[in-house]
Amino acid sequence: MEMLDRDWGALGSAVAGEGASPLALSPEDFTSSLYTALQLASWDVVALNDLGNQLFHAGAFAHAASCYAVAAQDARALGAQVNLGRCEIRLGRGDVAELRARDLISQHPQRFVGWQLLSESLIAQHRMMEAKEAAERAVELSGGDAALARDWAELAVRCKDPDAAARGFRLVWEQHPDDFGSLGQLVFYLRCLCQWQDLDALSSRLLKALDEEFAVLPPFDLLAEQATAAQQALCAQRQAEHIKRLVECQPIERIAISEPVVPRLRVGFVSQGFGRHPTSILTSALFEQLRDSQLEVHLFSTRDDGGKSRERLVAAAHAFHELPSVPQSEIAARIQAEGVEILVDLDGYSRVRLPEVFAYRPAPVQVNWLAYPGTSGADYMDYIIADRFVLPPSLQPHFTEKVVYLPRCYQSSDPTRIVGDPPSREACGLPASGVVFACFNVSFKLNPRSVLRMLQVLAAVPGSVLWLLEPGSGGAQRLREQAELMGVAPSRLIFMQKLPHKAYLARYRHVDLFLDTEDYNAHTVASDALWAGCPVLTRPGDTFASRVAGSLNHHLGMSEMNAEDDAAFVMKAVRYGRDAAYRSRIKVKLAGQRSRSPLFDIKGFARDFEDVLLQMASHRRAGKSPVTFENYRSG
Repeated sequence: MEMLDRDWGALGSAVAGEGASPLALSPEDFTSSLYTALQLASWDVVALNDLGNQLFHAGAFAHAASCYAVAAQDARALGAQVNLGRCEIRLGRGDVAELRARDLISQHPQRFVGWQLLSESLIAQHRMMEAKEAAERAVELSGGDAALARDWAELAVRCKDPDAAARGFRLVWEQHPDDFGSLGQLVFYLRCLCQWQDLDALSSRLLKALDEEFAVLPPFDLLAEQATAAQQALCAQRQAEHIKRLVECQPIERIAISEPVVPRLRVGFVSQGFGRHPTSILTSALFEQLRDSQLEVHLFSTRDDGGKSRERLVAAAHAFHELPSVPQSEIAARIQAEGVEILVDLDGYSRVRLPEVFAYRPAPVQVNWLAYPGTSGADYMDYIIADRFVLPPSLQPHFTEKVVYLPRCYQSSDPTRIVGDPPSREACGLPASGVVFACFNVSFKLNPRSVLRMLQVLAAVPGSVLWLLEPGSGGAQRLREQAELMGVAPSRLIFMQKLPHKAYLARYRHVDLFLDTEDYNAHTVASDALWAGCPVLTRPGDTFASRVAGSLNHHLGMSEMNAEDDAAFVMKAVRYGRDAAYRSRIKVKLAGQRSRSPLFDIKGFARDFEDVLLQMASHRRAGKSPVTFENYRSG
């Protein structure tokens, strides 16, 4: 406050008294004193706006509003009018700010500031689509201002509008070529749109920035690029260092964790996916199995989206903690107060949440598992749970965590998923006959290499079709154009809209073979396909993200569906499509392996999972540092 007191200037001193702070006055008294000071001397708009700015940055929004309100009486003071609207937003009067913005737009339709304020006021009222449209208009009127373009792009992300996001981030990056965060976002959303024209050059620029220019990039966005495991690790380490700097600004009080007096090990799981999300699909049955184990399971949910999946998880957990919209430091403090001994991150560097909670070190042992297929790069994460296929010893040097190996696939599953009867082929848009290949991976996982393989298969299997998830924003048309360039009739590409999970799962009954993608392959989707009786053909790569489907096949006892290279991938798919007897043998084998193999044995998985957590706790209680666990009891 002392620094602020010296910065108020002449007008502030005239209002509050020489050497005093305007913040010492109530908003009402400040307003009264302000008018008195204005009557005694002629203060201009600039001085009023300057004092308002200082009060605004000090968080005194009511005081600042008084300054801006007087300045805004001058019709030429557009900045003061906009700033007054921003004060109203922060005082919880977004509707008033909206009216002010619309009045500004009416008076000055070609000035961007009214549209900018309108967007901000609509955000405050949670009207995101309207806010995005207003932000886009502000960008247009400003001639493509980079700061406004970034606001627009970020709103587009929140509104799940990849086309607008790509256009916005491109504007930002073109004006600021050293803004590699915007470049990373641009590359990601171009992949979502299947816009590949200049993608290779942009992706190469992104990787060069990581290697040579110390860029801090979102680790998740790198998973779909042709990045090495070493590059992915470097990206994660920089992000982890950035997160540590963020949390140092808001430390939490440390509480000593006493040794448990109850027989159960208290384990916490943090996720935004405890609802309508793949994480809940993979973990619900596991948590139900752990209900009667030696573990006391606490679920910390950072988002509330309801649904049957959430109800199931609430019933399975020993304690379900609702923490949506709670600051990261408070979540960490809550976890610490619960006395959690092992804390598991189910999200990692997903696009919806950064793992700041873990940087506070709220638990003695912290574990990376399941949703993020790579290293956290963080010294505050002790272990990663994996299997020897998805994370072979050759990849260990690129993981900062110690590896805890399960004797089965690291990915849990839900054998209670019901695969119902789908609508007819014709109702699904499929031809009445012919082999159906499918890839229901999200569009950012598609790339020219993956699609080229798929089209080569179609070209060699007469009458076959390729069933894809609808990319939206013109993506389907772009993929059809790629097919035409390859001499494949565009009509042989069929697109499915996103469906509720049960309806989507039933569609696999029409699919003969799932064709996987590079460099980020099918994970939960591969599990869905295999459970529904649809074989998955994949080419395991050299990173965690490119080996998950291969791990599923390996532990299912279907290693013949793991191709060595692209040529083998195409050859296997073509044989599958042309040879009906071979196709039948593979499907019969899959049906048997589904019940015989350990892949979908959730009871066995829960037992092994419990074992490794107990071993982590025992290791810590003995005063030992984390180590890679190679061997332990498994039933």
